[in-house]
Amino acid sequence: MGADIFSPVRLGDLELANRIVMAPMTRDRAGPGDVPTELMVEYYRQRAGAGLIVTEGTQPSPAGKGYWRTPGIHSEEQVAGWRAVADAVHGEGGKLAMQIMHVGRAAVQANKDPDAGTVAPSAIPCPDPIPGPDGVPVPTAPPRALETDEIPSVIAEYVRAAENARRAGIDAVELHCASGYLPMQFLSSNSNQRTDQYGGPAENRVRFVVETLEAMARAIGPGRVGFRICPGIKLNGMDDADPQETYSTLLKAVDGMGLAYCHLIHIPNQGFDALDMVKANWSGPVIENNGLNLETARAVLAEGKADAVSFGYLFIANPDLVERFRTGAELARAAKANFYTGEGDDARGYTDYPTLS
Repeated sequence: MGADIFSPVRLGDLELANRIVMAPMTRDRAGPGDVPTELMVEYYRQRAGAGLIVTEGTQPSPAGKGYWRTPGIHSEEQVAGWRAVADAVHGEGGKLAMQIMHVGRAAVQANKDPDAGTVAPSAIPCPDPIPGPDGVPVPTAPPRALETDEIPSVIAEYVRAAENARRAGIDAVELHCASGYLPMQFLSSNSNQRTDQYGGPAENRVRFVVETLEAMARAIGPGRVGFRICPGIKLNGMDDADPQETYSTLLKAVDGMGLAYCHLIHIPNQGFDALDMVKANWSGPVIENNGLNLETARAVLAEGKADAVSFGYLFIANPDLVERFRTGAELARAAKANFYTGEGDDARGYTDYPTLS
């Protein structure tokens, strides 16, 4: 018998007041220098009723940035900006995990610092266009393939990002291994054409993610490190030959680390169910995500298939989503036209959704 959605839960070192998680969502609202703004502080503060907020993807280095106005966690100004976010969320009784997102080849140079390069496992460009500074999608340039002896320095960027997140007062970090970004580029057989120990069979292709999680866990403690996966997704040119083998291999490799959670974006796959595959190969906590509503989320928890459930769009339009779930109140709908449009102090579609009170 599973748990009620409003009951507390422990994920690693995190004690959550309820099992409702706010999923990470890019919103493109960072200020100059990719520093979190006062508007971002308010956005996260409003949603602190979630048992856990997972922040938007945050780049660990200038090379890791791919999109316009996404925040970083590699400068002191960025750390200070995130400290204000953490203080606001904690002031409302909430918990916060930072999603660390290195996009690898899924980048447009115009969105990055002029001297920031674009790297990937192999020199194969992302086939999907990426929005440029004006929001219009443009083709990506071929990335530079990482040399074997460069990979430890990229892992070190993730470690510094995790340490910086903790210095900012953030409770945990989540390694973004989905959406066709750098870790998934290593995992996927079509984007990873390497012939060294990081390429070829699944046990080699998972090595980058395993070593990154190991290093982050050593730095800040395994109970404060989670990871997000989406086996089989085709976004940003991903087309793994056998995602069931790849992700089973990954999960088995990290299962004994004592990590906080596996955050699954659960999409249909031919031949296997990703949640069943996770449960068969991973003994730690699971956060289930993708198109859930209150009814389906409760069913997943009641069946014991997950320990927590995450919601994205619903949290955009309903900052008090937990209270609306609890009282059965009507849910507002998010205005998709404003998902990525805000600049400066423009609160439209960001912090101007009303609460019940």
